[in-house]
Amino acid sequence: MESGATPSWLACVPALAAIDDSAWRKAVAAAVRMRVEPGTVLFRDGDAPRGFVLVLDGSIRVQKMDPEGHEIVLYRVESGQNCMLTTTCLLGGRSYPCEGIAEEQVELVLIPAEAFEQAMEGSRRFRALVMAGIGERISDLMMLIEQVAFGRMDRRIARLLLQRSAQGRREVRATHQELAVELGTAREVVSRVLKNLERRGALLLGRGSVRVRDAAMLTSLAHGEEGA
Repeated sequence: MESGATPSWLACVPALAAIDDSAWRKAVAAAVRMRVEPGTVLFRDGDAPRGFVLVLDGSIRVQKMDPEGHEIVLYRVESGQNCMLTTTCLLGGRSYPCEGIAEEQVELVLIPAEAFEQAMEGSRRFRALVMAGIGERISDLMMLIEQVAFGRMDRRIARLLLQRSAQGRREVRATHQELAVELGTAREVVSRVLKNLERRGALLLGRGSVRVRDAAMLTSLAHGEEGA
């Protein structure tokens, strides 16, 4: 953990580095840079937010669990992004309604709540960036709600596997349970769809992994051009 007095981390977020007003400079001076290990729970449902969270490197998975233990991944906070729910909880004086977990080693900056509030009040450009980020994330969440409420599971699984196997990586390292959490459904549902896709030659299932064999078939399915 290091003090944010020397803001070398600003180079990771050019939009913030371009802000030059006294309110923002004070927030930068109060910032704390830290590194957390994979699997670290950064916040839990019911916790009070400590400050504005900005990820410099790595990924934080934000997920929600219902009283029966069912989970769904809401979104991920990745390099150069801030955690929208943390921000809205700070603005509304509310506790977290979900939990955030480091998926890998994460380097982040925490701007304490008081410094964040002062920056929101005194820096027009910082405030505009924060509100734009909230708007973008709300759009993502609305898309997720639409998929959960109305999307066919085979198409959703095809889209997820294509996303996870992007950039030439044919193998998706994930268990059926982890994919179910990602999609907000039961493991048995995911297993049934995956086995069906394996029978059709689109996938090869392994222990803790799914290998994409026919990306074209998955793409057609994801776009609604092919039945289950």
